[in-house]
Amino acid sequence: MSETLQVRKRGVVTLPAELRQKYGIQEGDSYRVLDLDGIFVLTPMVPMVPELAREIEKARLEAGLSVEELLKSLRQQRERYYRETYESSQPS
Repeated sequence: MSETLQVRKRGVVTLPAELRQKYGIQEGDSYRVLDLDGIFVLTPMVPMVPELAREIEKARLEAGLSVEELLKSLRQQRERYYRETYESSQPS
């Protein structure tokens, strides 16, 4: 597919509707522009929170943990970290 784009005031470029539909591009989506010696490549910027959530869920399922077990383990680790970090440095 080859399309012609025109740069307008303030650098605004409109992507053709066909491309927006094909790739699910919505108003407000963010993209990074890579300049490869004059060839511009647009890559979507994926928010980190959903990606991190998917990774956590994948690890939870692989470990065979319920959400409650995962949260309990995280609380225990937080308490242990707090004790090791703050209570051990307190003068006796």
